Parts: sequence; structure tokens; C-alpha cells
Amino acid sequence: MITIKSAREIEVMREAGKMAAKTLHFLGKNLKIGMSTEDINKMCHEYTINRGGIPATLGYHGFPKSLCTSRNEVICHGIPSEKEFLKNGDIINLDVTTIWKGFHGDTNYTFLVGDVKPEVKKLVEITQQCMMAGISVCKPGARIGDIGAVIEEMAHDNGYSVVHEYCGHGIGRKFHEEPQIVHVGKKGTGVEMRPGMTFTVEPMINLGKRHCKLLDDEWTVVTKDKSWSAQFEHTILITESGHEILTQFSPEEWTEADDKI
Repeated sequence: MITIKSAREIEVMREAGKMAAKTLHFLGKNLKIGMSTEDINKMCHEYTINRGGIPATLGYHGFPKSLCTSRNEVICHGIPSEKEFLKNGDIINLDVTTIWKGFHGDTNYTFLVGDVKPEVKKLVEITQQCMMAGISVCKPGARIGDIGAVIEEMAHDNGYSVVHEYCGHGIGRKFHEEPQIVHVGKKGTGVEMRPGMTFTVEPMINLGKRHCKLLDDEWTVVTKDKSWSAQFEHTILITESGHEILTQFSPEEWTEADDKI
């Protein structure tokens, strides 16, 4: 069942989205070569809790950490570890979901660590453009398939593949709601978008082939061919005239207090 949010619920989702966005921005500002992904997890947990939020991933279906850290060939759902360290030339996706007043804000970003190879930089840039292209077609009367169609076309035009098995999702009081937002598709197909719908757009784009496998920890998803993968995500709202990105903030909204754990 697809939930249509009320004006009050939308306002709380704006707050949750902004909190998630600020958390993600803080983590990105503080990434350093040599730090462990567990260091990132601790920062995320403290930053969220100290602002009255709840890290949504912690304990979600048994997930053991407060965010997902997906590095290089990891497509999604990487588990932070004291044994995994950031190296010069890496890319790492940080996926942050914050619960605020009972509602979820979900966002992720692929960060460059040090000197990254040009072909990997391009992958990251095009992946972000794919996400924004998918968001750009969102408006009342459009179809969910329109999102996947434009993302798939852009990725393939640049020689990349799109992961089929993992997708965006409706979001609100629940972390994952209907509808599913698949990042491949055919224009004009799928659920019709209506004002008050909230969902994520979060394409996973691979340098190599699209195929993936789940590791023995039952969370971490990697590319089968070990090619590197990038991802970006925003939570959006369908408005009366178009869409609104809920997981962002303007530079003037960043304060000195936001720079502290």
C-alpha cells in the first residue's frame, strides 16, 4: 500500500531528511585516509544520537551498525569494521538513514578518498547525474518506470551497467514502503506518481557488468566481476507541480554547532 503523506507528515519528513543530509555532510567532511569504517560508524552514531535522532539501520533486521559503508567493489549494505581502512584512491559510499519523530530520512553519497583514478571519478560523476536525471522526471502523472528508463539510458550511454536486484523504495513511518523504485525500466510503465508520495531514488552503477553477489555475512553486496560500483541517493516528495528533494540543505543552514559531534 502506497501512503500519501499529510501536510504535517511532510513537514516532519523535511526535518528528518535535513537531519540525515547534515549527518552525511559531516561524515564526508571528516573522512581521512587510514581511518576505519568503524570510525565512521561511531561518528555517525554519536552525531545522530546527540541531535535526538535514531540511526535507522542499527538493529534493522539484525543489521549491526548505524550506517552502511560500501567501498570500491561493494555495491551496497557494507558493514562497518575495525579491520577495514580507507586507502588513497578508494571510493566509499556512506548510506545514512535517520529516524526523527517517527519518520525516516534516507540519503547516501559516494565520496572520493585521496587521488582517485580518472575512470573511477567519471563513474562517480555519472552515477550522481543518473540519480538527478531520475529525480528530474518525477512529477504528478509521471510513472515510476520513467525513473528507471532515464537512469538506464544515461548509464548505458556512458558504458556502465545498472544493478537490477536492489532498488529505491517508498519511505515514511516505515524505512521501506511501497512503491519499489527500480533503476531500469520502460517509460510510461509502473505506478502513477501522486502528490504526497515520498520515495527514494538511489541508482547503483557499475564500471563492469551489472551482476552481483551477496557475501556470507548476508548483508554485503559486491560486484561479481569485482569492478567498482558507485551509488547516490535522495529521498524525494511528489508535490502538486513537481518534486522536492527532502534530503538536502542550503549552505546558510550549516552552523558551527553542525561541525561538532
